[in-house]
Amino acid sequence: MPNHHRGEIETEIGGATRRLVLTLGALAELEAAFGAADLVALAERFGSGRLKARDLVRIIGAGLRGAGEDVSDDEVAEMTVPDGAAGYVRIAADLIAATFGAPAAKEETARPLP
Repeated sequence: MPNHHRGEIETEIGGATRRLVLTLGALAELEAAFGAADLVALAERFGSGRLKARDLVRIIGAGLRGAGEDVSDDEVAEMTVPDGAAGYVRIAADLIAATFGAPAAKEETARPLP
């Protein structure tokens, strides 16, 4: 069960139920990847609503690594999720909302699909 107070979500990725969390290290990784000056700039980038597929890979990969998985972005790019592209967007949005405390983060949104 994910700890929502720590910003964890749980969802199906690559045929398995996985936990994701953007730890401080994962956020630092994303700051570097996106060239963001700080967390505010990173949050603003995410809030723009314009994320590339590669951005989704980086966000999901950082979340998986933050939760302890040993996975590269290239491996994440090969993983499938239910609902295709919309599923990747939902996972990234849920993770960002759980991390930054956005009101859109709902328990039922991030659970595995039946």
